[in-house]
Amino acid sequence: MSMDIDSTVPLSSIRPTTAATILCYSCGAPIDGTNAAGALCSDCLKLTVDITQGIDREGTLFTCRDCDRWYSPPQTWIVAAPESRELLALCLRKLKGLNKSRIIDAAFIWTEPHSRRVKVKITVQQEAFQGTILQQTFEVEFVQQNRQCPDCAKSFTHNTWRAVVQVRQKVPHKRTFLYLEQLILKQGAHKDTINIKEVPNGIDFFFAERNHAEKFVDFLGSVSPIKSKRSEELISLDVHQSKKSFKFSFSCELVPIVRHDLVALPMKLARQLGNIAPLTICHRIGTTVNLLDTNTMQTADLSVPLYWRAPFAPLADVRNLVEYIVMDLDIIGPQKGQWLFAEATVARASDLGVNDTTYNVRTHLGALLHAGDSVMGYDLENTQFNNDNYEAIQDSKQYGGQIPSCILVRKVYPARKKNKSRNWKLKRLAVEDDGMSKLKHREAEETHDYESFLRDVEQDPELREGFKMYRNHEAAERRQQAEPDAMTDVETEDGDEGLSIPLEQLVDEFEEMGVHEEEEEAEESE
Repeated sequence: MSMDIDSTVPLSSIRPTTAATILCYSCGAPIDGTNAAGALCSDCLKLTVDITQGIDREGTLFTCRDCDRWYSPPQTWIVAAPESRELLALCLRKLKGLNKSRIIDAAFIWTEPHSRRVKVKITVQQEAFQGTILQQTFEVEFVQQNRQCPDCAKSFTHNTWRAVVQVRQKVPHKRTFLYLEQLILKQGAHKDTINIKEVPNGIDFFFAERNHAEKFVDFLGSVSPIKSKRSEELISLDVHQSKKSFKFSFSCELVPIVRHDLVALPMKLARQLGNIAPLTICHRIGTTVNLLDTNTMQTADLSVPLYWRAPFAPLADVRNLVEYIVMDLDIIGPQKGQWLFAEATVARASDLGVNDTTYNVRTHLGALLHAGDSVMGYDLENTQFNNDNYEAIQDSKQYGGQIPSCILVRKVYPARKKNKSRNWKLKRLAVEDDGMSKLKHREAEETHDYESFLRDVEQDPELREGFKMYRNHEAAERRQQAEPDAMTDVETEDGDEGLSIPLEQLVDEFEEMGVHEEEEEAEESE
C-alpha cells in the first residue's frame, strides 16, 4: 500500500506579514501605527511637544561683594569660583520644575564679566507620551544682584561679635606687641577677625564665632608665653525652645618680661633652673622665657606655669640702659653659637672727659665688640633698685660678691641719617583706636618704640626669621632720582655700617599676590 506525500511548498510563496502603518496627521508621512505617539512622526513630535515648558528660563543669583560668596537658600552662603561646579550646582537648584526631568548635560556659556549675567546650557530627557522619550536642550539666563551676607554685615556693625580675645601685657612700651603683630601677619592668624581694637596695655581681637577665638588663643600660646582664662556672659534665653546665646571673652596675659630686660630671680627659683646665677638678662622670648648669665654664659628656660606660680617683675627694662664705650677687649672663652665669652674694659659715655672711671666686666658679646665701639648696658654700681629679689642677692654670701659693676646687653650701631630711608618695610595690622585722642608724648613714645623695634630687626637675624619683610619700592625710586648712577641691588641698607638685610630675605608685594605668576601664565598661553 502506497502513501501519498505532499510536495514541499517554496518559502517564497509565503506571504510576508506587514506592520500596520498610518499617516502622520501633521505632515502625512507614513509611520508605524503600533508605536506612533499621538499619530505624530518623530520630526513633528520634536516640533510640537516641548518638555521644558514648566522649567524657568530666567533666574536671579545673589552675591556678596565683600566676601564674594553666593547665596544658597534658605540661609547658606557658599564659596564658588566663576564657572565652577559649585556655582553650576547652585544654578540648577535655583530652577523650578527641573526635578521632573532627567538632566543629561549642563555647561556654562561664556558671557562678559561686566555684564552681570550667567548663562547655562542644559540638556534634559523626559517622557512625552507612553513609550516615547524626548531629549531637548535649552538655555537659562541668571542675573547677578548684590546682597550683603550676615557675616559681612556684622563686620561693619559694632558690638556684633560673639567672642573676644583680650591680649594684655603690663609693661610701659609696645615692643612685645610689635613682635607679636608680625608673627600674626605672617601666619595669617587674624583672617577670621571682624575687628581689631587697640586699648591701653594691649589689643582686643573680635571674632564672629567662638571656635575662631579658641584657635587664635592656641596660636598665641604657640608663639608667646601667655596665661589664658575664659569667661562667658549670657545674652539671651529662650525658655520655650531651651536656646541660649552667650558672648565669650578670652583673657590672655603675656609675661611682663621683654627681650634685653634685666631679671633678678628669686633664690629658690634660680636653684630650680639648673642652679643659675639669680642676676640674669632675657635674651629671647618664645613659648618660654630664655635667660642668660653673662658671667658664666649659662642659660635657662623659665616656663610659663613656673613663672605664674610666683610671678615677679623685671629689675630694669630697656629704658634704663646706659651707653658705654669699649676701651679694651680680651677673648677669654669658647664661642657658644653667636656668643663669644670675653672680658671688656668699658667706660660710661657720659664720663668721657669728666673722669677716668672704667669698669672691667665679662660679656657674651665678644664676637661683635671691638675697641672704640658703643654698647648699651645696665649700670648696677650707680643705680638704686627697690626690689626684694635684688636685695636678697646682695645679702647672699654666695652671690653678693659676684654682682658686676655693669651688664652689657647689646651693641650700638651708627644712627641712620634723617634723609635716608630703609629699602625694606613691614606691614601693620588694621587696628582701630579706642576713640580718644592720644597725647603728644604718647605718640612720641610709640614712634620711638617702633623705630627701636626696626633697628632690633636689622641687628638680629634670629629675630627676623619669623617675619615677612617687603621691598620698599618707594625708597628705591627716591634713591634712583637722587643718585641716578647708584645701583640699588648692591646695598640693602643706607648708610648704616654693620646693618644689612640680604635681598633674598625680602619679599615683593606683587609676587606675594601672584601677579607675576598670572602674567607668566598668560604669556605661556599666548
